Amino acid sequence: MIIALFMMLALSVIGATLMTVAQTETDSSFNYRLMSQARYGGEAAIHQSTNYLLNAYVPPTEADLDPAAGIYDLTKSPVTLFANNQPVVLSSVVANSNYPDAAIKDAFAAASKGTLNMKDASVAFTTVATLRSMRSITDAYSKQPTTIQTWEISGDGSVTGAKSALVEVASVVERQPVPIYGYAAFATAEGCSALSLKGGATTDSYDSSHALNGATGKPFTDNTWGNVGTNGNLTEVGSTTTVHGSLSTPRQGTGSCSANNVSALTLNGGATVDNGLNKLPQQIKYPTPEDINPTPPLTDQKIQKTDACVGSSLPYCTATPDPANASWEIGHIVPPSASTEVYLGNVTINAGAELHLSAGIYDLNSFTMMAGSKIVIDSGPVILNVAGLDSDGSPLANPITITGQGIVNTSFVSTDLQIVYGGTGEVKLAGGDQTAAVVYAPNATSNITGGADLYGAIIVHELTEAGGASIHYDRHLKTIMFVPGDYTMSAFTWKVANTN
Repeated sequence: MIIALFMMLALSVIGATLMTVAQTETDSSFNYRLMSQARYGGEAAIHQSTNYLLNAYVPPTEADLDPAAGIYDLTKSPVTLFANNQPVVLSSVVANSNYPDAAIKDAFAAASKGTLNMKDASVAFTTVATLRSMRSITDAYSKQPTTIQTWEISGDGSVTGAKSALVEVASVVERQPVPIYGYAAFATAEGCSALSLKGGATTDSYDSSHALNGATGKPFTDNTWGNVGTNGNLTEVGSTTTVHGSLSTPRQGTGSCSANNVSALTLNGGATVDNGLNKLPQQIKYPTPEDINPTPPLTDQKIQKTDACVGSSLPYCTATPDPANASWEIGHIVPPSASTEVYLGNVTINAGAELHLSAGIYDLNSFTMMAGSKIVIDSGPVILNVAGLDSDGSPLANPITITGQGIVNTSFVSTDLQIVYGGTGEVKLAGGDQTAAVVYAPNATSNITGGADLYGAIIVHELTEAGGASIHYDRHLKTIMFVPGDYTMSAFTWKVANTN
C-alpha cells in the first residue's frame, strides 16, 4: 500500500512537471509570435518612412543649407537647427518633431505610423527619423544642385492586450556622392551587346596624377582596374579581347543573350573578363546634360591648313605659321578664362589642319575631324558641349567624329578634355594614341575603332570597341567629379524592448 502511494505521488509530480513544461513551451511560442508580429510592425515603420523620404519628401534647397540662411547647422551630427540648437527630427507624433517646415512634419507623421492587422492581433507602429548629415552637391553635367542626406530611422512595433510586445527596429537611409566616371566604359542600354568588345579590344588603367614615363612621354598602364559596366549585356569576341578588371551589371548569368533573356556576359573565341561579374543591385541612371542655352549657330566653320581661323569667324582665334610649311597655318583658340563660353557652329577640321584649344567652355553644334587633322589641348579643362541638331531641330546622325591624328593631350589628364553630348546620335572615335579625354553621352551610341587609344573614360548608351582599340581608365577620376548616388539602406538592426 505504501509503495503504491509513493508511486502515485511520483506519477503526480511527473505529470505536474510535464504540464508546467507544456505551458512554458506554449507561453514561449506565444511570446515568440508576439515578438515576430511586433518586429514586422517595426520593419513596416522603417519601410513606410523610407518610402516617404525617397518619393514624397522634398529636401531643403541649396539656399536653405547656406549658413547665412541661419536654418541648419551642418557642422554637427546630428544636424541641428540654429533656432533651438536641437537635432533635426521627424516623428510620427507631430509634437515631437523638430523640423522647420510644418507641412513636412504633418506629412511625415501621417506616412510613418499605422497598424498591421494580424489574424489574432493588431500591431501598431510609429517612427522617429533623425537627420545625421546633409550637404548639397551640383551635378557636373546636368548642373542641378541636389541635397543629399543621411537619416537614422527608428521604428517601434507594438502589440497590446493580455500579453504585449514592443520591438525596436533601426536602420540608416542615406544617399552618398559617387564619381561620375567609375568605370573605364559604361553603357546605359539594357539589352544584348549594350557593350561590345571585339577584335583585340582591351581595357586597363593608369593614374593621371602620377608622373609620365620619361622614355615614352605616356602614362604607365596597369593590367587592372579596367572595370566596365552596363545596364544590359557585355559581349566579347576574340582571344585577345580582354577586360583587365570586372563587369558590373544588374543582369546575371553567362552565355547566349536574347531579347527575352538578357544575360550579363557573353564570351566567344577565348575572350576574358579578368575579375568576373559584379552584380549591381539596380540600374545606374545618368542624367541627360542640360541643353545649351542659347543654342549654338548652325553655320559651317571649316578649319583648313591654309585658313586656321576661318577668316575671323572663330572667336578668340589667332593663326600662326606652321613650322612644317610656311604657307600653312595653325589655329590657337585662347578664351580669356576657363569659364568663358565660346559659341561655334558645325566645326569641321579638314585634312592636314591643326587646331590648338585652351581652357574654356566650347558650345558647338557638331564636330568633325577629317583624315590627317589634329586637335591639340594646350591647357584644360576644355569642355566641348555638343548640341548635335539639324536645321529642323532633329538630332544629327553623326554629331561627333574624331579621326585623323585624333586629339593630342600630352598631359594625359583626362579631365583636360571633356566631351559632353545629350543627344541620340553616334559618337565616332578613331585614330591617335595621345587622346586623353572623358566622354559623357548617356543617350548616344559610340564606336571606338582603328587601334585608337582613349585615356580616360566613356559613358554612352551603347558602345562598340573594335579593331584593337584600347580604353585606359584614369583611376584619378574616382576622386573627382561626383554625382548623387542612389539611396541605400544600411545598418539594419532590431531589439526586443519588452514582452510580457
